[in-house]
Amino acid sequence: MSVTALDPTTALVVIDLQQAIIAVPGDPHPMREVLERNVRLAEAFRAARLPVVLVRVSFAADGADLLPGRTEQPRPGRAMPEGWDTLTPELHDPATDVVVTKHNWGAFHGTDLDVQLRRRGVTQLVLTGIATSIGVESTARAAYEHGYHVTTAVDAMTDMDPEAHRNSVQRIFPRLGETGTTEEILDLLAKTR
Repeated sequence: MSVTALDPTTALVVIDLQQAIIAVPGDPHPMREVLERNVRLAEAFRAARLPVVLVRVSFAADGADLLPGRTEQPRPGRAMPEGWDTLTPELHDPATDVVVTKHNWGAFHGTDLDVQLRRRGVTQLVLTGIATSIGVESTARAAYEHGYHVTTAVDAMTDMDPEAHRNSVQRIFPRLGETGTTEEILDLLAKTR
């Protein structure tokens, strides 16, 4: 794991740190620690005048736009409670943050994320969030395919399954970009700003 560089226009992209999701136990990193690390990263990116993008997942109240298709694992077939998709307030700065709402695992499909990033001249993404093996990995794959430099802050994300987290961190993310810790990324950001 080593982060070698941050481009002059790097964006922090935080996946699914919202009320209902952070209430679920995280493994291997507790949700509270993941949230705290994301708050530190977001504050540092804002101080460096770099974009902070908060991605939230949401669906229609009646669940009619939930992902279709047959799967072997059961999915929620019910509507979610009111406010489940509200962004975590200690992380969100409505005055400066870009908010993207997704309806799929990855943050690029069916959203304006790519437009928001390109119009700001972004060439590199630092990805964090929940769940490592689902929303974060799907977004990392698409970011790589879109030609962005991808960096993952591996201790600023977590999963519900520690083995799924490890698989993404050890096998997938190194093929898509660079990996590092929150401290390494903050250190590099301080040195380049």
